[in-house]
Amino acid sequence: MTKVSRRGLLGGTVAAAAAIGTHPIRRAAAQELPGGPDTEWRHYAADQANTRYSPLDQINGENFGDLQVAWSFKTDILGARKEYQFEPTPLLIKGRLFLTAGSRRDCVAVDAATGELLWMYRKDEGQRALNSPRQLSGHGCSYWTDGKQERILFVTIGYQLVSLDAATGLPDTAFGVNGVVDLKQDFDQDIDLETADVGLHATPLVARDTVVVGAAHTAGDVPAVRKNVKGYVRGFDVRTGKRKWIFHTIPKKGEFGYDSWLNRDADEAGNGGVWAEMSADEELGLVYVPVELATGDEMGMFRRGDALFGESLVALDIETGERRWHYQLVHHGLWDRDIPCAPILCDIPVDGRTVKALAQPTKQCFLYVLDRTNGKPIWPIVERPVEKGDVPGEWYAKTQPFPTKPPAYDVQGVTVDDLIDFTPALRAKAVELVKQYKIGPLYTPPVISKPGRWGTISAPGVQGGTNWPGGCYDPESHTVFVYSKTQPSVMGIIPNKDPSVSEFPYVHGIAGRDVAPQVAMGAERADQFRRPPAPKPGSDPPPGFLMVDGLPLLKPPYGRITAIDLTKGDLKWQIAHGETPDNVRNHPALKGLKIPRTGRSGNLGPLCTKTLVICGEAGFYTNEYGIRGAMLRAYDKATGEEKGAVYMPAPQSGSPMTYMLNGRQYIVVAIGGGNYSAELVAFRLPGVA
Repeated sequence: MTKVSRRGLLGGTVAAAAAIGTHPIRRAAAQELPGGPDTEWRHYAADQANTRYSPLDQINGENFGDLQVAWSFKTDILGARKEYQFEPTPLLIKGRLFLTAGSRRDCVAVDAATGELLWMYRKDEGQRALNSPRQLSGHGCSYWTDGKQERILFVTIGYQLVSLDAATGLPDTAFGVNGVVDLKQDFDQDIDLETADVGLHATPLVARDTVVVGAAHTAGDVPAVRKNVKGYVRGFDVRTGKRKWIFHTIPKKGEFGYDSWLNRDADEAGNGGVWAEMSADEELGLVYVPVELATGDEMGMFRRGDALFGESLVALDIETGERRWHYQLVHHGLWDRDIPCAPILCDIPVDGRTVKALAQPTKQCFLYVLDRTNGKPIWPIVERPVEKGDVPGEWYAKTQPFPTKPPAYDVQGVTVDDLIDFTPALRAKAVELVKQYKIGPLYTPPVISKPGRWGTISAPGVQGGTNWPGGCYDPESHTVFVYSKTQPSVMGIIPNKDPSVSEFPYVHGIAGRDVAPQVAMGAERADQFRRPPAPKPGSDPPPGFLMVDGLPLLKPPYGRITAIDLTKGDLKWQIAHGETPDNVRNHPALKGLKIPRTGRSGNLGPLCTKTLVICGEAGFYTNEYGIRGAMLRAYDKATGEEKGAVYMPAPQSGSPMTYMLNGRQYIVVAIGGGNYSAELVAFRLPGVA
């Protein structure tokens, strides 16, 4: 039975108690807590292996519902405007939290016991920041020490690498130029320092004494130009900022992978960045980089062939940047399946021996499990034939790699069986709706959009089942926990009639509709993901609107957490994660029906501790008292049983982390969204202050 706290971010008032709805309530008396040694959280996802795991268990299934807010830190004053897309996971070193925050991406240090601001660093980049494709606070910062010096490193909105003294927040004058390395220079390409389409949300990865930095570009499905900035990966000396190496994610002539491009397309392509987080194995001397597609995401007519290293996981030598191995997850991708998160490094038992493995969550909801020493699959990954599309000038791969284990952890492709089935009438309407589209299995290609066949319904959609937060890993049970969402997209291709929009002859879109704009990630513009207007009650949905009477086309769960057993390659358990959305809960067609919790779609990362999997919800819901909010939920890591939940006034927007400080365990999570501005919230159990 779920245990839920009476106390929330409203300070334990009646309103806060009401906010948790009808869940059972248990009030804990103040108590002396069993302490333990202080712990730290030195990397974005706890460690270089990206496990997002902690062995702490002071907070457990018996007391999770008793959690109270220890402190909160609002970011409203950090920038000229408030931020609502707050995605960092803070670091914890020596009692201080370090993170990036605010619409200007300031780097801050916060007292981990009180939430007090200790120092703040801001770099004013003027027009350079305004032109950046990656806005707002990003995912956070990184830490390095040699036992004497301590440095905090982060990438600014304007794509500059900054090294700060961890104690003072002052720039390290020995690093770059007054503590700053301009990442738009020494990039093996000539680009404009103010307007070039390159930036980064991810944290720099620090391994040994090397800082590895990726690159990201404007988000969207309609590339403006073919020859955009190339998203090369570089390694820098952590002490001096001097470039040590560069890896060309789009190979140059004579380099490995160049021949996988036909007609010299690699010479003219752009993008191909590493916008996701990365992992590293210092013992093996490898850094693992997830590479996205070259231009464009759903149109591959200018990157014919398998076109390495698009949608590939590449292992690079930490010291030299030399490619050790690569594995391409999708050949000549047309579905925007760029690898969105860092692989999880794990040592797992296979056939009586321990294998140094990695587990890569993906947008397509396969967990690819490879030997991280050489890139070979742990279980067979087989090439299977896939359908060819009808876009003029497009090049189509004949096969795609399909893992045989573990099985997919969310819906892949669309069949009639996947359609909404709350009532026979809703199912019938859904069946009629999909007749206007092409449906089929995973890797059904996008098609030319026209009346009667507006495009291909793709599930997962273009944002994928799993996105940038990735998963977490329990080293005790060798289990990966990953959140995914069931949210389809329409992939249609239309002739481009406006050369000022794109150089591509065919672009992503729906026939008869405006082309969706390219936008800066985090721009918080109302039209950043332009959608057709919602249909009027009783009218047919417009093309591209995948709803049935205002309800999602596919049946729930809309969001789920899956436990994947790496000792067997099987799914261990799966639960719907997130309260049922208000529009589903209150829909007149569902009145009187008992519908299990549907889960919520979004981008979430879970945390794993000694006994729990902890994850906040992705959206708001309104309880019976009329109070909107979201829950931070805890599940038994062995069974998936929900053990407790606490109220938050806004959804989880950054992945949670945990630490022990002065004998008390804290869980800290970034929240925000809707009309609730960014906030970092720390929970702990009641007890002696």
